[in-house]
Amino acid sequence: MLKIELLAKHHDREAFRCSEQDLDEYLKKTARQHNEKGISRTFILVDSDEPKKILGFFTLTSCEVITTALPERYAKKYPSRAPAAKLARLAVSIDFQRRGFGKIMMVEAMRRTLAVSENIGIIGFFVDAKNKSAREYYEQFGFVSLPSNPLSLFLPLSTLAVALQRAG
Repeated sequence: MLKIELLAKHHDREAFRCSEQDLDEYLKKTARQHNEKGISRTFILVDSDEPKKILGFFTLTSCEVITTALPERYAKKYPSRAPAAKLARLAVSIDFQRRGFGKIMMVEAMRRTLAVSENIGIIGFFVDAKNKSAREYYEQFGFVSLPSNPLSLFLPLSTLAVALQRAG
């Protein structure tokens, strides 16, 4: 059975490989330390039959947004700076890509962001796509590109619940 849990010492970070070396290195060298320091939270997807093997991971963090960078229809709704949540990283092991694991983790990241929004004020969920293909992946969940940088995307909190229903 697949499950998502917080990255811990017993998980085999060294064996993880995806198609992006910087994501592999982050998981191996930085993610757990950031968890411990409260900088971000990295969650991993595992199969309960092999609980140490990392099938994929995602990292969530908070950020501050300069709202003039948002699409105009959103920018005018907020003060000049506003808090938000950010999907800092998302990766699936090269051995398990194209099986829907990315979507499982994305939906979980969105659920966690919605839960955070019930306890602290945020305006939405952000992600920086690595390339055009990644941007298109995030757009299927309702993310919209920022006018100044098409690889930076925003999912307004007001549409997050709707996006979750569509994705779920």
